[in-house]
Amino acid sequence: MPPNVVDTQNAEELTEYLEQLDLKKLVRENKIYAVYPEVYYPPLKPYDHKDPGLLADPKKASIYDAAEKIFNLTPHIGTEVHGIQLSNLAEQQKNDLALLVAERGVVFFRDQDIRPKKSLELGRYYGPLHIHNVGGHPPNVPEILTLQIEHTDPKVRERLSYRSPGDGWHSDISYELQPGGLAFLKIDTLPGEAGGDTLWGSAYEAYDRLSPAWKKFAEGLKAVHSGDVHRETARLTGHPLRREAPDNVHPVVRVHPVTGWKALYVNRGFTRRIVDFTRRESDAVLNFLFDHIETGADFQVRFKWTEDTVAVWDNRVTYHNPVYDYFGSGLRHGYRVSPSAERPYFDPNGKSRREALAEKEAAEAKTKS
Repeated sequence: MPPNVVDTQNAEELTEYLEQLDLKKLVRENKIYAVYPEVYYPPLKPYDHKDPGLLADPKKASIYDAAEKIFNLTPHIGTEVHGIQLSNLAEQQKNDLALLVAERGVVFFRDQDIRPKKSLELGRYYGPLHIHNVGGHPPNVPEILTLQIEHTDPKVRERLSYRSPGDGWHSDISYELQPGGLAFLKIDTLPGEAGGDTLWGSAYEAYDRLSPAWKKFAEGLKAVHSGDVHRETARLTGHPLRREAPDNVHPVVRVHPVTGWKALYVNRGFTRRIVDFTRRESDAVLNFLFDHIETGADFQVRFKWTEDTVAVWDNRVTYHNPVYDYFGSGLRHGYRVSPSAERPYFDPNGKSRREALAEKEAAEAKTKS
């Protein structure tokens, strides 16, 4: 029997359970607590996504004025914010956070006191929470995905033994009709002084680094994103597939609804083929784009976690890759909350990030002169 299971039909008991739920304490007491219930969820229904970033202050003053320190980790992606607790954000701060993350791709907050109940409330502000179709979750809380690799499990070791580090690059649940938008990941337990980093890459800059001819070519393409990896995970692990993992077609270049910037939207984890291409043509195009993304060290950030850090990233304009270099060194644990967003689309009036920032800089210079 999993620890601390309550009757989910009793709303009062469930609320009290969430108030008390401390996953950091739970994992250290029980080591493995995630459950994989044999339930079935119906297909996701389309909905009209209203991005809170559209309500943001362009200067993001509610965050910049309240923070002790804010600095960029690289020129193109990654920002660290000190002195703000995500558990206590005001509404305008939530809106401004959406814009900051849309612009910078991923934003990090260290020494966070936020726990599951507040994490769920914060995530719901940005969209309906996605329930993972095969991953483990805390008892009674399917909207939280437990991130803990059980590397002593022979099935897990076998599955990872055929995996190259580059295979881990992905954008969360891109196979859904309306894939993930913002994602919130708290890492509260680390294996030791080193190991368990995560890399993120900028899909904006990946697009910008293509030649003009490649950009024009890519903007006319659509690609199939498949949930086959989750179907295969269920088969290999014996865990139930709680919702069918679908295949969906998305544009190879999408535009973010808040920034209006173009992003290269393919990833090795879930993108399988280019629509209307032969297999050889499709493989040639995708392999080039995957290599372009994965070797783009100048538009990636590698983040070294400290315990109780939260990363907030935008799946629409980033890719990420966890580094499994810590097996045998100790426990690494975290949990993720994943709101869904709009169906990916291409807007020919969109601009590249570089174009938009150059125009903004020119306008500011003109105003000052």
